[in-house]
Amino acid sequence: MQDLLSILFYIRKSKAKDLELGTIYLRITYGGERAELSTFLKVSLEKWNAKANKLTGSSPTAKEVNRNLDMIKKNVYRAYQEMMDKQQDITALKLRNRYLGKDDSRKDILDVFDEHNSKMAKLVGKDYTARTLQRYKTTKSHVSNFNKATYSSIDYLVKDIDVKYINHFIYYLKTTVDLSHNSAMKYLSYFKKIIRICHANGWIEKDPFYNFKLRTHEIEKEFLTKQELNKLIDKELSNQRLEQVRDVFIFSCFTGLAYIDVTKLTHDDIILGIDGEQWIKVKRTKTGTISNIPLLPAARNIIAKYYSEKQVGSPLLPMSSNQKTNSYLKEIANLCEINKNLTFHIARHTFATTVTLSNGVPIESVSKMLGHKSLKTTQHYAKIVDRKLSDDVQKLKKFFGEGENLKGTKSL
Repeated sequence: MQDLLSILFYIRKSKAKDLELGTIYLRITYGGERAELSTFLKVSLEKWNAKANKLTGSSPTAKEVNRNLDMIKKNVYRAYQEMMDKQQDITALKLRNRYLGKDDSRKDILDVFDEHNSKMAKLVGKDYTARTLQRYKTTKSHVSNFNKATYSSIDYLVKDIDVKYINHFIYYLKTTVDLSHNSAMKYLSYFKKIIRICHANGWIEKDPFYNFKLRTHEIEKEFLTKQELNKLIDKELSNQRLEQVRDVFIFSCFTGLAYIDVTKLTHDDIILGIDGEQWIKVKRTKTGTISNIPLLPAARNIIAKYYSEKQVGSPLLPMSSNQKTNSYLKEIANLCEINKNLTFHIARHTFATTVTLSNGVPIESVSKMLGHKSLKTTQHYAKIVDRKLSDDVQKLKKFFGEGENLKGTKSL
């Protein structure tokens, strides 16, 4: 395979005033492809022998330059042989990088994160949200802190990441960072995507996540009952900011839209359906799927409350930041005596359970309104409704079991 490799030195004339000097460049040719780099050695144009690929003469300068060129040539061949021994894919560019010590086998995991996050940042608002980018940045921070705490350095080579590293990272997230199991798995899923990029690019020989299952613990999704939702609707709030947050939250309870999708809503997203009624038709920011949602009276009333002709083309409803919204919702929950950790996302859960499934709306229709990619995602809400029904039936059985039988009935 040596005949595929060619190493050549040549001169580039100086752009400076002194036209008698030139810089020696190295050209690596492999399989017909070229890669070049400067040796930073400046020599007299008259002394350069292009055919012999060296400086002529026996002066100390000529000897020193020629020794350096011989050393460069030997190091390139050494890098080539190492890549051959490891059966790595060889190109002129990869060989040059190997010689410079910048080959992919020395790729650092944080560098991969930086490259990925930099590209993602340019696509925020197009393919990704700022929130998704922030999650990758936070994951990188966790990896950096983990490397420093475990290996006394933030640097860690991609090629050295294995199952043992992953298990130690999970342990670190759960203990040092004090994350719940599901939160740890969420950050691990972002890390997994970075590792998959490394594997696809050949920077790591074996994917350590190949047989690794990211199993989360099933958690009951909290939602508002019919009674709690009515409490929220009927509550008189004297504070305008709290009233606006409450109204937007109720709007989400009757549309199932996530916070980010409500912030993007405009009057243009309200269409006339084939049934002659108003519908909301939007593309979900998280999944890119289309949600078709009938505009129920409660949601329609809230739109009418904040409607202004001046606002056409602007956001449909008054919105605070996600952080402030969740902070205000906690105040509202206290005022309404609702003993739940009220966050905006609970509105989406409430729409799926209390507003739709509990009222007999088919799960397939609920799935489409929520913009789920898979019916399996929606089925979790159906389990909650079924469990609630089961609990209610058990209470009913207990009531009749402990009380007297009704006249004319037999014991079950």
